[in-house]
Amino acid sequence: MNLPVAPPVLPMLAKRVAEVPAKDGFLFEPKWDGFRTLVFRDGDDVLLQSRDEKPLNRYFPELLPPLLAQLPERCVLDGEIVVAQSGRLEFELLQQRIHPAASRVKLLSQQIPASIVFFDLLCAGDRDLRGVAFAERRAELERVVAEVEPPLHLTPSTREHAVASDWFRRFEGAGFDGVIAKPVGGAYEPNKRAMLKVKHERECDCVVAGFRWHKNGEGTAIGSLLLGLFADDGELQHVGVVASFTMDKRKELVDFLAPYRNDALAGHPWAGWAESNHVENPDAQRMPGAVSRWTGGKDLSWEPLRPELVVEVAYDHMQGRRFRHTAQFRRWRTDKAPRDCTYAQLEVVAPEELAAIFASR
Repeated sequence: MNLPVAPPVLPMLAKRVAEVPAKDGFLFEPKWDGFRTLVFRDGDDVLLQSRDEKPLNRYFPELLPPLLAQLPERCVLDGEIVVAQSGRLEFELLQQRIHPAASRVKLLSQQIPASIVFFDLLCAGDRDLRGVAFAERRAELERVVAEVEPPLHLTPSTREHAVASDWFRRFEGAGFDGVIAKPVGGAYEPNKRAMLKVKHERECDCVVAGFRWHKNGEGTAIGSLLLGLFADDGELQHVGVVASFTMDKRKELVDFLAPYRNDALAGHPWAGWAESNHVENPDAQRMPGAVSRWTGGKDLSWEPLRPELVVEVAYDHMQGRRFRHTAQFRRWRTDKAPRDCTYAQLEVVAPEELAAIFASR
């Protein structure tokens, strides 16, 4: 591609802050929950590049014709590929689109088509905009995509703190991660945390039913703890992991967890998973020891623990029945019985129609 901004380019990143900045000098946007994507177009050539510089074209063939039809002939845009159904973003459905079989990708592109939302412009024609203030890049982006139609979208943007705070509160139920704050005078800095992100955080008590060894310390350091919650049918469901430990703490946990390893598989609710690691089936991603296309063959074998420990963790939001991201350790709950760790304790956020987010346009 003969562009002033040629691939590959690492996207600009954001660092986490506790609350929406109240001071002036920021443009706020909803934080989309999808696949970060840079779109390069040079004439008839279009490249969808992931945040780790991998091509995504083969996984989202339905996006290529509208990109060719609606974008300028030479441009580079930053955005997010998402799947929206029933008024909310569905990250689990989006994950299904990354499949090795071309026939499966084609079928899913028809059954669960993706959309792409743009929020920055790196290049327009022969002009490299990375050194231009974001407020100017945003204005040019609005001009470039003024006439786009679904599945192409422009993200909403506001300078109003009250509006951003309202988005943070209302749009979570529609599957949004939070709010992004971008300095109006900021340049586009690849791979630098030059933006701010505000994400939701809640607390939850979980059963610790297993662990994984640390990648650099098998037998001497704990990598992560496997978490569970009891469903209405009494089954202990795997909901994610907590892994926010210092190396000293990881080593201490080896001795702390040792007593709970004794006879751990006897009557363990996940005993079947321990005996069928790496077995391919439609539910493989939910099994603590399964390898999936998302792990690239990474060893996710795990060690069972008697499900007697309760831990309080912080999490941002749920993806279906699981934590969307790795949970953060808060404290041990020796005062709480494992059977009290149920889904009922989780806060349920009512969905907000995606259409409301685009009303500002």
